[in-house]
Amino acid sequence: MKTPFIASGFALVASAALAQDSQLIVYTYDSFVSDWGPGPAVEAAFEETCGCDLQFVGAGDGAALLARLFLEGAQTGADIVLGLDTNLIAQARAMDLIAPHGIDPEGLTMPISWDDPQFLPYDWGYFAFVHGTDLENPPSNFRELADSDLRIVIQDPRSSTPGLGLLMWVKAAYGDEAGAIWEGLADNIVTVTPGWSEAYGLYLEGEADMVLSYTTSPAYHLIAEEDDSHTVAAFEEGHYMQVEVAGIVSLTNERELAQEFLEFMLSPAFQQIIPTTNWMYPAALPAADLPAGFDTLVVPETPLLLSAEDAQALRQGALDEWQAALSQ
Repeated sequence: MKTPFIASGFALVASAALAQDSQLIVYTYDSFVSDWGPGPAVEAAFEETCGCDLQFVGAGDGAALLARLFLEGAQTGADIVLGLDTNLIAQARAMDLIAPHGIDPEGLTMPISWDDPQFLPYDWGYFAFVHGTDLENPPSNFRELADSDLRIVIQDPRSSTPGLGLLMWVKAAYGDEAGAIWEGLADNIVTVTPGWSEAYGLYLEGEADMVLSYTTSPAYHLIAEEDDSHTVAAFEEGHYMQVEVAGIVSLTNERELAQEFLEFMLSPAFQQIIPTTNWMYPAALPAADLPAGFDTLVVPETPLLLSAEDAQALRQGALDEWQAALSQ
């Protein structure tokens, strides 16, 4: 009578051991896996529920992340890619390396609707130029910025999602006049960094008056440092949105575990980590649940966002305009 029970017990032990041996590898950007980023807290929270080994692998900034996935191709070690945005997902889709996620994303709180079979959002924000509150008469649009003597630091659109977002911001706001805007901005640009962290560091060191970042960046200083000396310039032409996404790599051997992670990504356990580690708006958390301080942030009156397909179609032309202006 005990034999079936013993056999069942061995099966349960074997199953538990197998689960503990399961490893999920997530490619993401460097700041996500940093000690102050969401990675450590997300890893601990997910491993409590999955009985697995979750490993984040930093791969530079978002655009560099996509480049790594492209170079590795069928040899990639990633099960999930996390950190692309709407400006990159059409290019990622064309690689044919991202599988349908099969998840109905209920409870999203973003200001836009979402219906993508391969990518799910986990956070979003608006690009903006951060500056000190002591800056007199901050510019209210790109033309005023170009006409000023202000020093700015931006990120490279070939390696950085904020850098690419700035290209799309100027393009969405000015269309065929984008090239002229860049010509005007060229002498304001102190340097172009590979990623966000380097640019923001230069701004904090006083090397620039303004830095390309997010409307949510002042929340970090306010909440983490009790410093209210940083704000953003509100631009009349609007601010471009960034929606960051994750997708399952089609070649993964851990499909069920990968899908479990994406479902976890939209749960409160993950979403509550985002505001005070990634300093963005969570994709599936009500505004009422945001930390105190987020209610003080600048909210753009005119959100700008190109579709993934339009962003892909405009990308090379916008990059050519940017390079031509900065090479003069």
